[in-house]
Amino acid sequence: MKRFFIFLSVAIMATAISCSQSNNGKANKKAAEISFAEAEHDFGTIEQGSNAEFAFVFKNTGKEDLVISNVQTSCGCTIPDWTREPVGKRKSGVVNVHYNTRIAGKFIKSITVYSNAVTSPVTLKIKGKVVPKSVDQKKK
Repeated sequence: MKRFFIFLSVAIMATAISCSQSNNGKANKKAAEISFAEAEHDFGTIEQGSNAEFAFVFKNTGKEDLVISNVQTSCGCTIPDWTREPVGKRKSGVVNVHYNTRIAGKFIKSITVYSNAVTSPVTLKIKGKVVPKSVDQKKK
C-alpha cells in the first residue's frame, strides 16, 4: 500500500511539472518581452548636491503590449519614474531614476522593474561616488 501511494505521488508530481512546462512554453511565444539598452549606469564621480538622473530606455521585443506594474528601489535615496501606459510591440519606454546626492561616499543601488514580460522582474543598477563640493563652490 505504501508503494502505491509513493508511486501515485510521483506520477502526480511528474504530470503537474510537465503540464506547467508545456503551458509556459505556449504563453512565452505570445508574451511581452522587455529589453533594456543598458542595465547598469555608472555616474562616476559627482559633486554633492549635483543632479544625478539617468533614463534607462527599454524596448518591448515581445508580441503583446508591455505593462510595467511597479518599480522598486533598494533605498529611499533613489526615486524612480516610468512609462505608465502600455508599450506596444517594437515600441520603447523609459525608467527614469533620480539619486539623492546629498550624502557623500560611494553608492551602488538597484532598481527592480516588475512587468508582464516573460523575464520579469529585471534588476537595473546605478553606481558612483559623491564627493563634497570644493571650497570654491561652497563660497558661491
